[in-house]
Amino acid sequence: MLTLVTAACGSTTEAASSNTATSATAGSPSTTSVGSDGVVHYEGLGRDHTTGNVEYPESPPVGGNHDPSWQNCGVYDEPVRNENAVHSLEHGAVWLAYNPSLSAADVEILRAFALNQTHVLVSPYVGLADGEAVVATAWGTQLRLDSVTDPRLAEFVATYQEGSQTPELGVTCSGAVGSPIA
Repeated sequence: MLTLVTAACGSTTEAASSNTATSATAGSPSTTSVGSDGVVHYEGLGRDHTTGNVEYPESPPVGGNHDPSWQNCGVYDEPVRNENAVHSLEHGAVWLAYNPSLSAADVEILRAFALNQTHVLVSPYVGLADGEAVVATAWGTQLRLDSVTDPRLAEFVATYQEGSQTPELGVTCSGAVGSPIA
């Protein structure tokens, strides 16, 4: 039996009437707390659709206005568009944005997090701070790590993949944009 789950994002209002690149802002979310485990939580994130580019205050973004199409979850060997990845976060994805300079062995460790998972997105991310290996992000939640073997990474994925912070819990992370390599 096939069950189709549909849900509408916060708004179907589009900031642009075509697919041409226009600039929009994601707003200014506020940091609500930083846990003893280093996880930062944000609130006040917009959820409107826009077909344009969005200027996010965090890098990688933790949420906010986003493209109407989500990024298909899985593993990518090229950077993905922020606006599509943010939509995946809204559906409960955990995005493991890694430093493109990571060794092949470290990338393999991250790829393993996506195996047999429906809501994990792994991609290189240009512009991470020096020394950052990976930034794990779920909607409104982020953890920056200097090692892919830090045990907090596995804890983050287990806690936040389709976790209670998910605005659209139960919505797919496939069938939209991108062709993951794994």
